[in-house]
Amino acid sequence: MAEVSNETDWNKELEEALLDECDFGSLRNICKGRPVPPKHRAEVWQICLQVQGKGDDLSTFDGFFDLPEQSLIREDSSKLVDKLGNEEDERVSVVGDIESMITFFCKSRDETYTSNNGWLDLLQPLLALKLGKSELYNCFYSLNNKYITRDCKKNGKPFHLFRLLLQYHDPELCSFLDTKRITPDMYAQSWFRSLFASVCDLKVILTMWDVYLQTSDPFLCFFMALVILVNARDQLLEAEDKDKQTIIDLISSFPSALEAEDIEDFCSLAQYYASKTPQSFRRDFERPLFGTSLGQIKPSNDLEQQISQTLCLPVSVSELLQSNNPAGGDGVRYFVVDCRPAEQYNSGHLQTAMHLDANLMLQNPEEFNTAVQGLFSIQQQAILAGSAAGGEHLCFVGSGRDEEDQYVNMVVANFLQKHQQYVSVARGGYAALHHMLEGQINDGIADHNPKSCIVCVPELGNASDSECAEDFKLHKDESGDSIFGRLSSVVKSKSTDLKEKLTNYIKNDPTMEERHISNTDRVGKRYRNMASVFTIGDEDEGEDGDFVDQSDDERREVVSLDTWLKKPEVVYSCQCRELDSCGYLHPSHILVTSSHLYILRDIPKQKGMAYIQSRRALGTIVKITSKKRHPDLITFSYGSNEEKGIRITNRDRCMIPTAGETTKIVKQQIMKVLDALES
Repeated sequence: MAEVSNETDWNKELEEALLDECDFGSLRNICKGRPVPPKHRAEVWQICLQVQGKGDDLSTFDGFFDLPEQSLIREDSSKLVDKLGNEEDERVSVVGDIESMITFFCKSRDETYTSNNGWLDLLQPLLALKLGKSELYNCFYSLNNKYITRDCKKNGKPFHLFRLLLQYHDPELCSFLDTKRITPDMYAQSWFRSLFASVCDLKVILTMWDVYLQTSDPFLCFFMALVILVNARDQLLEAEDKDKQTIIDLISSFPSALEAEDIEDFCSLAQYYASKTPQSFRRDFERPLFGTSLGQIKPSNDLEQQISQTLCLPVSVSELLQSNNPAGGDGVRYFVVDCRPAEQYNSGHLQTAMHLDANLMLQNPEEFNTAVQGLFSIQQQAILAGSAAGGEHLCFVGSGRDEEDQYVNMVVANFLQKHQQYVSVARGGYAALHHMLEGQINDGIADHNPKSCIVCVPELGNASDSECAEDFKLHKDESGDSIFGRLSSVVKSKSTDLKEKLTNYIKNDPTMEERHISNTDRVGKRYRNMASVFTIGDEDEGEDGDFVDQSDDERREVVSLDTWLKKPEVVYSCQCRELDSCGYLHPSHILVTSSHLYILRDIPKQKGMAYIQSRRALGTIVKITSKKRHPDLITFSYGSNEEKGIRITNRDRCMIPTAGETTKIVKQQIMKVLDALES
């Protein structure tokens, strides 16, 4: 009943706002990413596309239908109207309107029409709004100009970028498609050209564009495509024995399975992936991919060559510095790995960077693998300790010079071959970092030695010069140890030495707290004499996946879903989709008893069976949180309450359609548990 009331309230608020002069910001605050009522859709879309009240551009059309491809435009316009099923007396008029709009669009932008360029697919949902001819054209022009990528041709820039995004989030799936020689343009070209209008049902597209236009994010289409692939990864990997065209056809068909009821979750998940992706690519590619081509010089091939030859997603040093600031916010957090030679690292490096000599990979592979394991160990410790140096996303730093960075690329390729998720490289390497911090080197670069720094003294050439190394050695002996550790000895150290140095780094970093979990920790009675630790609010702490169960499928208990749902001790159950640490959604069920919360993950290949993915005592739930923009994405945080505050030891995240009801019932059961403990 509360949900119906809430729905009525915001619909009424929207209706009242539209009676006045409603701007885009106010509209978005009211709608909050929800589908809009059909009766308001036309007005809402015009506000989102910023064409409300715009003049009639079509009035400047010369009226000549004389393009070389004119007959094709007329033929395709007629096919679209036949598909829409207009009345015969309207048909000729609608065909004429469509033909004139496409013709004028071609002439005004100096473009050539082709049947598969997506323009008529874009017009189809707009025609459903029953707009006037000039309003319809303005919406079509704005939609095409802002949200449709340029150069959407075979193997064009958008698809190189999409492949990098897929590799960043799911390197195994990307590698599988690469092996099959399936490039993104083979299945996603029509998706990008039409914002999925060419492959989805009209009702689905109307709902999708309701949400899409409110985000005002032209790159959201990339993340929608990413969600489609990642959530079908098992189906794709199982198709390994299929031929190339069969797999392409399979992928191409995925969006057609979407239903209107799925769209809010679908778009929310796409925004979630976008928030867990480095943002540098937006600044680099928004103008080349989405900027108007009218009156601009055609972009050079440098960008296309750059992105097609990039090994992994590049990150600007400015984003790297900002994200690893302790007050950097909830965005991507990096674990920075400096892969330059030891003497270069010790002549200056990013304060939070760990060292891994790329040369070690060729000189001593066994030692290199030991060093990598040590780095992974320190990464997990840094994440758990909340360090500024801790992050799940790996960013590799080179020197910015080809002679060293060719080895850095080998290291990056090695990580990618092992399907390591969240791999990026700092664009321009140490040189770019040095130039950005010029004038305030000591604020961001540790152990800087201007006598042996290759940026300060370019004529040093090869940084392995013996005199340079000797100068570095003397300088370091006199300067004492840095709290960030001198990991240059990784090249020579044994595995135990490396682990000791990495551990010392964690212990000596003043930005870290020591976290120790004792089996004598207690929860329950201590709640009552302290500030409330159970909250339902905005999620603002930690990285996704900081606390993850490491159990394999083989170690999880398999149960009958029907049997468990019918257990007498179950006081509440609901369907959900569990979000794992890699960002994959799994159909699941939440079960609540008088003492525990269970998450049962459905087993796709065993209908009616499920894994016990999570078994949590209600008394260990210390927080239930959600994002403002994604109220259905609920995080259950587990831990204990101590004198210094809440200590979180684990988390579960779920997309719950009935989030309000579920969290209310869980809270009620928690209070019963706490009351029982007090008595």
